[in-house]
Amino acid sequence: MTTTTNSGEPRVVATEAALAFLDEIRKDHPDVLFHQSGGCCDGSSPMCYPTSDYRVGETDVKLGEIGGVPFYISGSQYDVWKHTQLIIDVVPGRGGMFSLDNGRERRFLTRSRLFSGGEACPLPLARP
Repeated sequence: MTTTTNSGEPRVVATEAALAFLDEIRKDHPDVLFHQSGGCCDGSSPMCYPTSDYRVGETDVKLGEIGGVPFYISGSQYDVWKHTQLIIDVVPGRGGMFSLDNGRERRFLTRSRLFSGGEACPLPLARP
């Protein structure tokens, strides 16, 4: 399920390159999730974790899914970014220290687009 705005726009999307990279990772780790990093150790990268290795917090917000994989963001970070659509892409470089893209010489990257006018709407917190 993908959560959308008032105008039907998904809150998180992925480029074809990101979806292909995610498929590659899922060959080694079939059950994964994303969490948008809040800027600590690894900047503000989208982090990809085995589902069993990451505990979704009570205040985390599920923005939607990319490639069938759930995508979360912390509630406090959602408050800052709620007026944007996150666009997950892939670029050359090293992934986050604990993210499954690390060591693959490519990494996920978040780009964004501001919603216009009435596109954005409140999104309730998603309980795991």
